[in-house]
Amino acid sequence: MKNFKFKINGTEYSVDINEVEGQEISLDVNGTPYKVTVDKEMKQKQVVMQTRTAPKVAAAPSGAVQKSAPAAAAGSKVTTPLPGTILDVFVNVGDKVKAGQTVVLLEAMKMENNIEADVEGTVTEVKVRKGDSVLEGDVMVVIG
Repeated sequence: MKNFKFKINGTEYSVDINEVEGQEISLDVNGTPYKVTVDKEMKQKQVVMQTRTAPKVAAAPSGAVQKSAPAAAAGSKVTTPLPGTILDVFVNVGDKVKAGQTVVLLEAMKMENNIEADVEGTVTEVKVRKGDSVLEGDVMVVIG
């Protein structure tokens, strides 16, 4: 079972995903059970293949790892490729990082993924902590 925390329009939700079968997902939202149908079938094999190689991403404060194009003013952001749990954060604000340096360790689908900075620079923001649940696209670290 996976647990995620959502904040939507200022309201916090705790979502436990209990079971995924094709397009049907059994989950609990703040303790209330729901059966959800998604528009695409969820195949575990596809998700596991996506997590086998660590995605390279620009460090940016958040809890997700997804490759982002570096932005000069806003900094380069490291985001999550998949929902998961932060196992460790290897950088702090003010640290200098090099492209390819691991900044976050993410557990997704029972696999550990090293999330790397795709640019060289100084960490300006760290948006996740060990134990945080993150969604796909969440910003974990910002590099200026």
